Amino acid sequence: MGANAVRAAVLHEYGKPLDIEEIDLEPTGPGQVRVRIAASGICHSDLSVIQGKFPFPVPCVLGHEGAGVVTEIGDGVQRVQPGDHVILNWNPGCGTCPLCQRGEIHLCESAATWTFNSPYASVRGTPLFRGLGTATFADETLTVERAVVPIDADIPLDIAALVGCAITTGVGAVLNTAAVPAGSTVAVVGCGGVGLSVVMGAKLAGAERIVAVDLSAERRAIARSLGATDEVDGGGDAMQAVLDLTAGLGVDYAFEVVGVPVTMQLAWRITRRGGTTVAVGAGSAEEETSFRMFDLFFQSRSLVGCVYGSAAPDRDFPRFLGMWKQGELPIDALVTERIALEQINDAFDAMQAGEGARSVIINP
Repeated sequence: MGANAVRAAVLHEYGKPLDIEEIDLEPTGPGQVRVRIAASGICHSDLSVIQGKFPFPVPCVLGHEGAGVVTEIGDGVQRVQPGDHVILNWNPGCGTCPLCQRGEIHLCESAATWTFNSPYASVRGTPLFRGLGTATFADETLTVERAVVPIDADIPLDIAALVGCAITTGVGAVLNTAAVPAGSTVAVVGCGGVGLSVVMGAKLAGAERIVAVDLSAERRAIARSLGATDEVDGGGDAMQAVLDLTAGLGVDYAFEVVGVPVTMQLAWRITRRGGTTVAVGAGSAEEETSFRMFDLFFQSRSLVGCVYGSAAPDRDFPRFLGMWKQGELPIDALVTERIALEQINDAFDAMQAGEGARSVIINP
């Protein structure tokens, strides 16, 4: 392979498996950083792109939960140097817009034009896009300076990778978005990698009761091991089961971590009067849900959206890694399988079957 040729998992057509093939990265330009990917977690949002629920241009390389080592920097780059260990940040703020200036970096829309919609490579001469901003399903990637966050070199990169999405989104939803106070009751609807991170966040916050709701008995068991006090089979009468556990009241905070109307409605209905429902799951651009006007008034519940755990990555990535070092955040427990890039389609099949928490691609 040439100097800019790397292996990557390419999505050519919605609904089709990813193809492992050689791509050519563009030369590293001003303000850009090239990173050798050491580890990349497989997130449900990647599956949503494959299924066509998220409208991204194709062909593209997916993967947005990754960590690695800087191999090359362009002119003007100051955040990192070659050899630095970094976490990829799929939602970097521009740093200058009004939202960034207010500290709401997770809400910046300007940066998406750099990372989502600009070709960064080619495959057999066809321009190639970063499907979710960072294109970590590859041996190497090329991104903008603000999309990398340097970390200490002693942190295992497979642990660091999960901070790039699951941990930051889930734990951040609890600590940043909802600011759950100690003693609260919490329900988590959907216990994949992000939902399990919500469970960990709720335990960190000192929640008195944490109810894990999922179709998968395996994932409910993992949730138990991470701090859930109760579990509910999402395939049964989950609403009544949660109400029974809370003396008919419902929970103070319900986190929806699937992104489909039926689970959104469930999360809403198990939230107590005056409580808060947090929409964490990334839903389809086409699907809608609705709420009765009387309920919005009479139940006095709050419905809160949550992008990337309301995180400021430069602050929160090191913060969450510090919690891991102190034994407060068992990130390791999310990893149920370490795989090679060639096994990526099997990992997505396992995800759809409700197996495991997080598969992580480990590059040699």
